[in-house]
Amino acid sequence: MMAMFFAQRVILNKTKFVEVPVTLQPGVKDILDESGLGFLAE
Repeated sequence: MMAMFFAQRVILNKTKFVEVPVTLQPGVKDILDESGLGFLAE
């Protein structure tokens, strides 16, 4: 749930991937990859 929240914030450019809590980064990266937006996690 929180990973999806942060993924949306990264997609909307409200939060940078490096600002996502470390424990949630793998889940957020998976969501971004599945959405074809994995480059946002670099």
